[in-house]
Amino acid sequence: MSDLKIIDLFAGAGGLSLGFEEAGFKVVLANEYDPSIAEAYIKNRKNPNMIVEDIKKLPIEETFGCYKGKITAVVGGPPCQGYSQKGQRKTINDERNFLFRYFVDVVRVVEPSYFVMENVPNLLTSEGGYFKRELISLFENLGYVINAEVLCAANYGVPQDRRRAFVIGKKGDSDPVAMPPEQEGKTTIWDAISDLNYLNSGEGEEEQEYRFPPQSKYQEMLRKNSNVLSGHVSTNHSKIALERMAMIPPKGGKEHLPAEHLTKSIYSGTWERMDADNVSVTITTRFDTPASGKFTHPFLDRAITVREAARIQSFPDTFRFYGTKTSQMKQVGNAVPPLLAKRVAEAIIHDMERKDL
Repeated sequence: MSDLKIIDLFAGAGGLSLGFEEAGFKVVLANEYDPSIAEAYIKNRKNPNMIVEDIKKLPIEETFGCYKGKITAVVGGPPCQGYSQKGQRKTINDERNFLFRYFVDVVRVVEPSYFVMENVPNLLTSEGGYFKRELISLFENLGYVINAEVLCAANYGVPQDRRRAFVIGKKGDSDPVAMPPEQEGKTTIWDAISDLNYLNSGEGEEEQEYRFPPQSKYQEMLRKNSNVLSGHVSTNHSKIALERMAMIPPKGGKEHLPAEHLTKSIYSGTWERMDADNVSVTITTRFDTPASGKFTHPFLDRAITVREAARIQSFPDTFRFYGTKTSQMKQVGNAVPPLLAKRVAEAIIHDMERKDL
């Protein structure tokens, strides 16, 4: 199927874009407000078509009006914080959800055949589903039928228990788009990272040679066309952190630490090793420290690297991350797993083919 085009809003480093591109779509325009994150999006594409600007400052009609009727899908994950607060009912009109209204405005102006909005699961469950009903009503008034579900990335080949809400809209009054079918079996953490160079704390270079061949189909897929291992640099942990990690056996956690080594933390999984034979917890933007969650390497005394986190997010090794380590962790942790995005894109293609029949 040719001439599949998308606009990616709140694009980040481009997880959604990458998945849709791998399914056969072309990104005609993308928008990201953070220059350091947009840099990764731009440098990983020959024709990035990226507007680096706060969407609040963009004239919507002038910026997007020329694409009216020419776009297959508008995609993106606008931040919506207001609905997550307890104690009082929140709405689309809550000032903390104003960025969502820009997504709606672009859909209104462009009139794509489809749209895909990705967000945290609370989007569909907070306030007894009130926010979800409000979203559906808003988009139905623009002429879209909606399917909204929480998808777990682990059910689509991604080695990560990452659950996100997907709202897929389809122009017209026919049946909504069916969510992608789940696949059998799970990809484990070790399926994802076992071939990467074994590094101790503080070791690694931004570019290095692979020391081991691929050891799984997943690794073969993500290493395709990659000749250099990038972004695989270990955090230089403190002496006390190294002492603690050395006490924790494979599949173990802080229960193995003596009382004087226990620390207070708001994060679950603190000082707990990742289970090589299972999927990962959700990759966040602070995976470089064992105190921020279950991000200690399954066997080595260090937290996972940017490349290991990217593997767990299903980014190919040809995709590079740029800027400071803090920015790189945001690029990885905030992204939609490209493999999950690809499955959603394929669901839209399947719907288009079904409609043609």
